[in-house]
Amino acid sequence: MASSSSRTHLWLHLLYLVLVLVQSGCLLQVADSTTGIGVNWGTVSSHKLKPSTVVDLLKQNRIEKVKLFGSDPDVLQTLMGSGIQVMVGIPNEMLATISSSTAASDLFVRQNVSRYMVKGGVDIRYIAVGNEPFLTSYAGQFQSLVVPALLNLQQSLARANLAAYVKLVVPCNADAYESSLPSQGAFRPELTQIMTQLVSFLNSNGSPFVVNIYPFLSLYGNSDFPQDYAFFEGTSHAVTDGPNVYSNAFDGNFDTLVAALTKIGYGQMPIVIGEIGWPTDGAPGANLTAARVFNQGLIYHILSNKGTPLRPGVPPMDIYLFSLLDEGAKSVLPGNFERHWGIFSFDGQAKYALNLGLGNKLLKNARNVEYLPSRWCVADPSKDLTDVANHMRIACSAADCTTLDYGGSCNGIGAKGNISYAFNSYYQLQMQNSQSCDFDGLGMVTFLNPSVGECRFLVGVTDTTTAHSSAFTPPGRWCAIVWMSVLWGVWVFLM
Repeated sequence: MASSSSRTHLWLHLLYLVLVLVQSGCLLQVADSTTGIGVNWGTVSSHKLKPSTVVDLLKQNRIEKVKLFGSDPDVLQTLMGSGIQVMVGIPNEMLATISSSTAASDLFVRQNVSRYMVKGGVDIRYIAVGNEPFLTSYAGQFQSLVVPALLNLQQSLARANLAAYVKLVVPCNADAYESSLPSQGAFRPELTQIMTQLVSFLNSNGSPFVVNIYPFLSLYGNSDFPQDYAFFEGTSHAVTDGPNVYSNAFDGNFDTLVAALTKIGYGQMPIVIGEIGWPTDGAPGANLTAARVFNQGLIYHILSNKGTPLRPGVPPMDIYLFSLLDEGAKSVLPGNFERHWGIFSFDGQAKYALNLGLGNKLLKNARNVEYLPSRWCVADPSKDLTDVANHMRIACSAADCTTLDYGGSCNGIGAKGNISYAFNSYYQLQMQNSQSCDFDGLGMVTFLNPSVGECRFLVGVTDTTTAHSSAFTPPGRWCAIVWMSVLWGVWVFLM
């Protein structure tokens, strides 16, 4: 039995430790059950902002969760000390190596995770093992690699003493499951066995199921899909499923996954939305108004905590908007809209008013963006442009001209406008090299902005990279140590 004075001393010690936990954010981690709003930060861009500019943009907008598609050292170095929770990614092409070699998984963890998780380092919470590896278009090429890669990486995290803090996840496309009604949701037959193994692994290691849901793609790929069902403002095409009524595609898709998880015995599995959003250009229906209405409706819907018919009052654990910035060098194989998902344009300027529910009512623009000089390359109006087609083809094969196509914001600027847009896109890509505006004498440099309405003729940004850091300690293992001290103290006190 502890004496009165020693118990008083112990209480003071415990009080001090709890105060330290509160100040460090460890208690907030345990208590906070609100859905986290994060963003995907992709970097497949012709005009890259400096990572330090992007991290500043995230902090200005109070975005505390970011999902990466790789583990770029410049990006991770710049996230040092930011306090932002990070998901790093392993590309599908690396799965074969990591699944067959513990040395390779050890190396990945050492180079891309543990080296950054130091005092003043990066708060890495997740490793995304592959990106939509079960996509039907991959025809099963990554299917057998996912679980062995997870097992190797879990061992590597354990060896690095990070397994309790860094969780492994596998972002899945919504085509991994199917159904005509949400309550009948099931994983694709060829995936049932592997999904059972995967979800069992996630469950035993405290990881959520990560899924990417895109109502826009349902609308884009199906002319019969009711447009108002893609949004959150009510619909005349509600889906009735027994006692449940679905008024938006997101809830229907989410509950189809819940039903699929229930069928394999994991109906309570936490779900994270790894990607969701709406593009602003490059296709009919991809515009600023639709993107704003969808994203704002989504955020208000999620933060209302209403949940869905199969999970009332239980919204997703986190959602990551797709995406932070436009990526003008992405493949357009899925469609021209693929380069225009950003809530910010490539240069970090907000495209529309959006309240993320994180404290700012409007998005704040990137600061201190370093632009090239204000000049543009356009078609010389005094020249005969009849033989310009080949020049346009060359310019647009290198630069991004997706806004010129049907449904794009620059689709209606006329033939000469199209030529000028293509010339300028190439000129900016070449960092305004004077020779890149020649086009056999058909181009000329102007200092008058040729933008028309919503059709914006861009000016490039410089792409020098500088790293940044400040003091931050990822709470992980340190929090656990302090918590153990608190619990030990309570036990001694009660003896």
